[in-house]
Amino acid sequence: MAVLMAIRRMLAGILLLGMSGTLIELLLLGHDEDRIQLIPLVALGAGLIAVCWHAASASGASRTVLRGVMLVFLAGGAAGVYYHYRANVEFQRETDPSLAGRALLWSVLRAKVPPALAPGVMVQLGLIGLVYAYRPSSDKESE
Repeated sequence: MAVLMAIRRMLAGILLLGMSGTLIELLLLGHDEDRIQLIPLVALGAGLIAVCWHAASASGASRTVLRGVMLVFLAGGAAGVYYHYRANVEFQRETDPSLAGRALLWSVLRAKVPPALAPGVMVQLGLIGLVYAYRPSSDKESE
């Protein structure tokens, strides 16, 4: 049980570090130009609060909220990859209308702004958060 608790503390630390770093990076990049760009900022803020709440109380309510926020991370990360990809496709087609198929795909994936796969970090953080919030049924009796 002590090992499991240590792993959970490490996961909480990784989550807090990852969410804080991602939030700071998005703020420094000015990722707040329109409403859709606010989604990861709000989700990261909610994630920081949820992890801190759960780390402090480990209550069933805090776990449920944490899981919900982490599901938002998963959905938001997937949506972000889609929106970044779509923006890159539009830009690449404007730059070179002859691009299509595999050449277009590679140009889009290699584009620096916006990085097409960068929102995948939200998916990673969401998965780490779900692992952190996981509680085997045998642990429920000890709560």
